[in-house]
Amino acid sequence: MTDRLTGAAAGRAAPPPEPANPAAAVRAVLPSLTPAARAIARIILDDPELVVRSTITEFSAVSGTSEATIVRTARVLGYSGYSQLRFALAAAVAVAKEPERLVPGDLGPEDPLTDVIAKVARAESEALADTAAQLDPEQLGEVVTAIAAARRVDVYGVGASGLVATDMSQKLLRIGLSSHPFADAHLALTSAALLKEGDVAVAISCSGETPDVLVPARTAADAGAMVVGITNNPRSTLAGLAHHTMVSAGRETAFRPGALASRISQLLIVDCVFVGLAQRTYDTADAAIRATREATERYRLR
Repeated sequence: MTDRLTGAAAGRAAPPPEPANPAAAVRAVLPSLTPAARAIARIILDDPELVVRSTITEFSAVSGTSEATIVRTARVLGYSGYSQLRFALAAAVAVAKEPERLVPGDLGPEDPLTDVIAKVARAESEALADTAAQLDPEQLGEVVTAIAAARRVDVYGVGASGLVATDMSQKLLRIGLSSHPFADAHLALTSAALLKEGDVAVAISCSGETPDVLVPARTAADAGAMVVGITNNPRSTLAGLAHHTMVSAGRETAFRPGALASRISQLLIVDCVFVGLAQRTYDTADAAIRATREATERYRLR
């Protein structure tokens, strides 16, 4: 979409800093990479130590790609060049307790259920750790401030991200904030067109390229609302049009599609926003939680 940087987001400043976690950066953009770049990315994930000890010429020979492609791939991942990518990988390998920390084992069709439990638990705990490492407290605070002052909060998401959108709206409603989740593009557009300056639209998309999320988000921005993006891909169209982007981490495998793998990390971001809001609006939030709890208790005891 050619107008991804139009509207309120056009004045966004400098590009984001280099990612602290190269494995998370690779997983974020892996589905959108070219075949050559994907081959480079796979080696980064499967054997980061090989990359650390290889010059760009050596890595070119191992990966079967050109040095120019390696540099371009490093830049797509958020690094200024191959050397910076190597330094980040070296740091990640050094702090990892075990080499496979960078790439949890894939689930296979013959895995016993004991391995399934261990691998799923490990993948999800790593997704949470990667997301927490990428979550900027200052930016989180700005998002909390905007939502706390908003007249209305729209939340857009479809598929697995739609479940997260519903969860977020339910949490906001519980503390007395006006919020509505939208999984239907037509309803989302209807609501987005009626937003105003001071309102907030939260757009949730694993890839950052979901049309049913992007179009309402852009409409909300054009209407004057602040757009908050939650996505795995910090260089996606959604990240480009959002005023604030919070990056979730998830890893795609044969049995865990990308959107499903990232759901738990999206929920972590939602929970951080919710707790920040509850702290910021403690008196009203506490009163709202008590009122809603009492209402549900009365219903249950009828």
